[in-house]
Amino acid sequence: MARTVAREGSSSGIKRPGILVWVVLILVAIVALWPMYWLYITAFTPTQDTVKTPPDLIPIHASLANFSRLFTQAKDYWRWALNSLLISLTITAFHLVFDTMAGYAFAKKRFPGRNFFFWLILSTLMIPSHVTLVPLYVVARQLHLINNILAVILPGTADVFGIFLMRQYIQTLPSELEEAARMDGCTEPGVFWRVIVPLSKPALGALAIFSFVRYWNDFLWPLIVLQKSQHYTLPVGVASLQGEFRTDFGLIFAGAALAALPMIVFFLIFQRYFIEGVRMGAVKG
Repeated sequence: MARTVAREGSSSGIKRPGILVWVVLILVAIVALWPMYWLYITAFTPTQDTVKTPPDLIPIHASLANFSRLFTQAKDYWRWALNSLLISLTITAFHLVFDTMAGYAFAKKRFPGRNFFFWLILSTLMIPSHVTLVPLYVVARQLHLINNILAVILPGTADVFGIFLMRQYIQTLPSELEEAARMDGCTEPGVFWRVIVPLSKPALGALAIFSFVRYWNDFLWPLIVLQKSQHYTLPVGVASLQGEFRTDFGLIFAGAALAALPMIVFFLIFQRYFIEGVRMGAVKG
């Protein structure tokens, strides 16, 4: 039986990647992972050795001294991490709900001006985010939200890219499933939650990764509206560790190394849905 399967596999016409392809992929992976490697080896390198020329590719005197100094000097570090986690998870949850609902409406519903409103919303992607900083700050100040994490959460409750992503994916789902659910007596909210959402898990996984990483790394807007140390997010807090006349690279890299861990964990949790979404989108496209 094994020989039969092997013969069928060889006769199917599927070519396996050659050695050159594997070499290229390995080189690309090394280039992509090199910044992450350099981040962590510098975090474990004593400060006096971080500026050594030439640098050590493998830390000779590796220690946890930078992390010890980090928790001593940055006493609000875990508060910053909690703020970032709360903001990122809340905004991600909003995106998964609102972007999916809007994407479903634009993909499956028929209403006057549907295409016009969709392209109108999509055209806002051409507006640089920096243009909206002043109006957003004015609104946040009038609502007395300065130094409040709600000033970071509320502007991010929905996202144009998320609406576009979900609309494009939901369009590929067969409409017969919705009609069958309605014939079985399912209401419109039931069709959305029991049919559309379960079938959209790959796209939802991709959207969750994009949203979480984006707002976990967000720096400029939290820097503007969060002005007290206990309200900082992790990127703003780590940046505040830089001195006016001296940069402690060991301390900063230790803070950045810890800040990168939640993103890695979040990606590992949702990578199956992310990869499946990319694969299915490529096949159906």
